[in-house]
Amino acid sequence: MKITFLGTSAGTPNRGRNVSSVAIQLPEQGRLWLIDCGEATQHQILRSPIRLSQLDRVFFTHLHGDHLFGLPGLLASRSMQNGGTDSVTLHGPRGLEDFVRCALEVSQSHLGYPVRVEVVHPGVVYEDNFVRVVCAPVAHRVEAYGYAIEEKSQTGRFDVELAKALGVPAGPLYGVLKNGGTITLPDGHSIDGATLIGPPRSGRKIVHCGDTIYTPRSVELAQGADVLIHEATYLSEDLIQAERGRHSTAAMAAQVAHEAGVRQLILTHFSARYEAGARLGELLTEAQNIFPNTLLAHDFMTYEVARHEPQKTAAEV
Repeated sequence: MKITFLGTSAGTPNRGRNVSSVAIQLPEQGRLWLIDCGEATQHQILRSPIRLSQLDRVFFTHLHGDHLFGLPGLLASRSMQNGGTDSVTLHGPRGLEDFVRCALEVSQSHLGYPVRVEVVHPGVVYEDNFVRVVCAPVAHRVEAYGYAIEEKSQTGRFDVELAKALGVPAGPLYGVLKNGGTITLPDGHSIDGATLIGPPRSGRKIVHCGDTIYTPRSVELAQGADVLIHEATYLSEDLIQAERGRHSTAAMAAQVAHEAGVRQLILTHFSARYEAGARLGELLTEAQNIFPNTLLAHDFMTYEVARHEPQKTAAEV
């Protein structure tokens, strides 16, 4: 699972940062998801290795323009690209379908693929054999949600070297053993496939909390996450502005990470006031004082979410 930040500025773009969008790549399935799609997101994708034709879902935290205005152009451009024929599903609050329909109808844009819009409600919003997406309401000025992308546990690794040492010839028998079956070799020796498969590998979890002030609901959603992406629009010295806009300070984001026991916190959605004053480092310091394992996102920053391999026991070592 790979995270790419396509826009990390709050409200408006600036020379170094575009407005909100995060790409989540699921390489095992060859799929691309977006969380939010601010203005010029498609331009950011053109400047990255991401392939727009792989996009099949976009999840919207809320419907403020800096998280939404890039969608019509992105959908239209995808329709004109080779390979952009598979359907796209949009998940978001009420009003998303009206916005998309109006933008496409007024501009007379005709897409070469179906677009489905699903209104999200707290709980599971998407699930397949590999991953589950859960949303929870957060605390912004409008209806807004955080999302947890939870990879399902995977079967343990098949020990090829041990199979070879036991005299199993490469070929179809490997498939039987990988599925936990039992085989009998020509010398009469039986091998149980379960003895060649390691312990299950736990799935990874990415949580995204967009525009929101501190809320226990974010803590609950982020419990045990490998990565928490959280807005940090303000420093605590600007708490009045944060409370007025229902945005988080860096300290609030760090408190969520601390209480949820996440592995890594990545801050995003920064007010331009700190960019102009070269004070972004203060946001990082404020967060790290509470949660040391914190990073400050920038446009085109990537983060690979590693899979957790089961630890070997002393006997196995």
